[in-house]
Amino acid sequence: MKKTTLALFASAALTVSLSARDQIKIVGSSTVYPFSSAVAEELGATTKYPTPVVESTGSGGGMKLFCAGNGLNTPDITNASRRMKTKEFKLCEENGVTDITESVIGYDGIAFAQDKSNNAFNVTREQLALAVAEEVPSKDGKSLIKNPYKNWSDIDSSLPNREIIVYGPPKSSGTRDAFEELVMQHIFKKMAVYTDKAKADKKYKKYSVIRQDGVYVPSGENDNIIVQKLTKNKNAFGIFGFSFLEENEDKLSGATINGIAATPDNISSAKYPVSRSLFFYTKNSHKKDVPAMNKYIEMFMSENMIGKDGILSEIGLIPLPQDFRTSIRKDVLAGKKLTLDDLSKK
Repeated sequence: MKKTTLALFASAALTVSLSARDQIKIVGSSTVYPFSSAVAEELGATTKYPTPVVESTGSGGGMKLFCAGNGLNTPDITNASRRMKTKEFKLCEENGVTDITESVIGYDGIAFAQDKSNNAFNVTREQLALAVAEEVPSKDGKSLIKNPYKNWSDIDSSLPNREIIVYGPPKSSGTRDAFEELVMQHIFKKMAVYTDKAKADKKYKKYSVIRQDGVYVPSGENDNIIVQKLTKNKNAFGIFGFSFLEENEDKLSGATINGIAATPDNISSAKYPVSRSLFFYTKNSHKKDVPAMNKYIEMFMSENMIGKDGILSEIGLIPLPQDFRTSIRKDVLAGKKLTLDDLSKK
């Protein structure tokens, strides 16, 4: 009888250990990673909860892990440097992840940066798109050809005779998704040579295929690696979030795009052409078994973190306007459920 009772107690204890945990699991965007890590460290330092585990997997990689299932072996939260895609939302639903809250934490600009020893560099959004695209218009503009550009001056004689080499994020990155949308798709949807071809081949609709001839070099999900590469190759440019440019202003300088510099004011006002919002997504079904989640979310959305003079602004986060912050905070703390219709809205 005693053995049976002990066995039942042991079984119950095992069940509790498998169905609840103290430590939050977070994955996702390398751009959001510094902000998420700062909140995680604050949670560990100021509450009874252990510091959450934060992994930089890229926005796309984070979504795959987050949407893989609803069990406690999957992440509780995923960070993203672009909005969740409808196909990701549907994947979540298919795998039982049906109660998600979307949190907007602030703005970010995608920096196009170089080693600080170089002369100032200005590039238009169109020139930047032409530098990295797999196919570009022929000289007469009537057809698309494999990208022949090796130097910036090949694109436009007003640009320096300098090799085109760009260290950028991989396909799993939200920064790359945002770059493709805000630079390449924005430009090519206005060019008839692409839109005409899209009538016969859907590949050219929202064209954003990046060249694979060694000019654009995917450099992993750790943006600090790109920073290191730029200090070694003075000809190169790097693509990453504004916070990494700000952190490394002693080593790097940002190129202006359409004559506009990546600054907090220009990013928050959307004057800077490559500006975007930053997000994290919460798996609400985990809250009952991972009690630290509520405190982490409350801390992340607080004025102390994302406000105008918040801790995260000191490491590069561009705050949302006050009214928007207040509205978003209210929805997030209430656990507002994300819908497919929400994702269709801008």
